Amino acid sequence: MTDHAKRSWIKVVALSALAAAALAACGKKEEAAPAAPAAAPVAAKPEPLKVAFAYVGPVGDGGWTFAHDNARKALEAEFGDKIQTSFVESVPEGADAERVFRDMATQGNKLVFGTSFGYMEPMNKVAADFKDVKFEHATGYKQADNLRTYDSRTYEGAYLAGVIAGGMTKSNTLGVVASVAIPEVIRNINSFTLGAQSVNPKVKTKVVWVNNWFDPPKETEAATSLINGGADVLMQNTDSSAVLQTAEKMGKRGFGWDSDMTAYGPKAHLGSAVINWTPYYKKAVSDALAGSWSTGKAWWGVKEGAIDLVSIASDVPAELKEKVEKVKAGLKDGSFVIWKGPILDPSGKELLAKDVVADDAFLGGIKFYVKGVEGKLPN
Repeated sequence: MTDHAKRSWIKVVALSALAAAALAACGKKEEAAPAAPAAAPVAAKPEPLKVAFAYVGPVGDGGWTFAHDNARKALEAEFGDKIQTSFVESVPEGADAERVFRDMATQGNKLVFGTSFGYMEPMNKVAADFKDVKFEHATGYKQADNLRTYDSRTYEGAYLAGVIAGGMTKSNTLGVVASVAIPEVIRNINSFTLGAQSVNPKVKTKVVWVNNWFDPPKETEAATSLINGGADVLMQNTDSSAVLQTAEKMGKRGFGWDSDMTAYGPKAHLGSAVINWTPYYKKAVSDALAGSWSTGKAWWGVKEGAIDLVSIASDVPAELKEKVEKVKAGLKDGSFVIWKGPILDPSGKELLAKDVVADDAFLGGIKFYVKGVEGKLPN
């Protein structure tokens, strides 16, 4: 083979090798790249728990309903987008209440609060038709599998107010504007009187019933009647600020009820027996969210942070303020009991024997006045 032929052969071999290498490289480039791992599916955000409230009065009543609505707002701040709240105000007790509760359940609310004693029968009726909805009834006593009751020991606040009233009265005559003659209200009148008698045994209490929870004109008339009858310190178990405002106008003293009413009668105001519904409402919502909600009854007071006497007037003597604080401390740790014998009715009949402590069944069935309360109970 000539040199020229050898060179030509070597050149062909070299070119063939280069072509093969190029083809191999192209084949590598065309291979499919490994697939990227699939992204994990994003979990759907749970729907908020829909919570509804039925109020017997307007949210601006300054008392009972105002306290409930403040607690509703506290729930929104606490639970954020986990819940969605709504309310209907000024819902009359009776057929209208049933319509409202039924509408709340139909709209997808799964936790419904009814905040007045007169809602008991309508709530029980609607609860039977909506087993997947949890109902909560304030101040009632009937429960079902999906309906529980809750209350605050307002009589503890009434007793604390009574301590102040007994020491501040000059006429030894107290007045109470009362709403509806149910055990809750009668118990508050009696407890107010017992508190006053603990510092002033000469005290007597007059009562005027208005047969309504929220009726400012009637409350004003009742307060005026009590003052004209000699009462110089007033308490109420109604929902507006009318009683305290009347005391202010007529130069007498009084208490706020359910909420701090100082601003409605700053000169008359001796203190406000307030309810804080927030602790219980937080528990109820937490139970519903956690799936641990169950029926039953809750009755919370000073011990649980649900009841207090606040904004005591500056002219109340130090010894009365100290007495109030001592009672509060005793209610918190269980060392003090309000309803402990001997307790008598106005005729002198013994209701509780000496050293006997009333249980909740006794307290829940009170339909009598204690000694020192004048007049007769409505039928």
